[in-house]
Amino acid sequence: MTESASQESRPELPSEADGTAHLFRAIGKQIRVLRENLAMSQKELATATHCGLDLISAMERGVRTPQPEFLDRADDALKAGGVLRAAIADVREAQARARTRHPEWYRNYAKLEAEAVELHDYNIQVVHGLLQTEDYARAIFSQRRPLLDEETIEKRVADRMDRQQVFARWPSPTFSFVLEESILQRPIGGWQVHAQQMRQLLRLGRLRTVELQIMPTVREEHPNVDGPFTVLTSKQRQQVAYTEVQGHPRLITDAEEVRLIAARYGIIRAQALTPLESLTLIEKMLGER
Repeated sequence: MTESASQESRPELPSEADGTAHLFRAIGKQIRVLRENLAMSQKELATATHCGLDLISAMERGVRTPQPEFLDRADDALKAGGVLRAAIADVREAQARARTRHPEWYRNYAKLEAEAVELHDYNIQVVHGLLQTEDYARAIFSQRRPLLDEETIEKRVADRMDRQQVFARWPSPTFSFVLEESILQRPIGGWQVHAQQMRQLLRLGRLRTVELQIMPTVREEHPNVDGPFTVLTSKQRQQVAYTEVQGHPRLITDAEEVRLIAARYGIIRAQALTPLESLTLIEKMLGER
């Protein structure tokens, strides 16, 4: 089947139907043309705008959302004369539409995550969504039971990738992630997808704003056997927690309950490998050390 035939038969995604995907592709092309006109490399633009090389590449291809803060910095770096800043209002409107595409039960959390000044997560089954590669995320959604249809899978993958724009914000939120070692041993999606995901963990774990730790399976004590959770600090400096078990999400705002979960997370981090030890373990598992 040709690419054009495949596109014709594929259902239109929500981001395409409301124009969001087309907007981001157009902005990405503008960024690429402006950069090439200055004979600037993607790496040079990444340095000038305080973001990763992979993110620049993804934005130019239209598969990642250019954040308003990035457009403001890029307008100066690319001598765009206000062309990119003029798109900021449209991007914010598109982001608001994107938030409504999340399942209703998830929207409050998604909004908090996008605006958080701190995010700390403990996971036991899979890599956290903010750290996932596109192929890993697709494998996760494809294996859900009951099975999801293809349109829903692609929508959820696109929305998950869009959430990762939080790493491009500046000033950046503070991130920390603790993953159980068993996650690194489970090749979800196959070994090639798994290897790409492991390299993604290395890349993100080396960011100045991210601390990634692995909880070894051999630990004889463990302060949390109740499941995964996320602790967020909002712009208003209110700390909340989020859990999701068997499809039942819960946003926890009670101060005492959140305090107990945060305290538990502190003990987990103390018992886990250090960030440097964790990255070294991942490199060894990949055979790169």
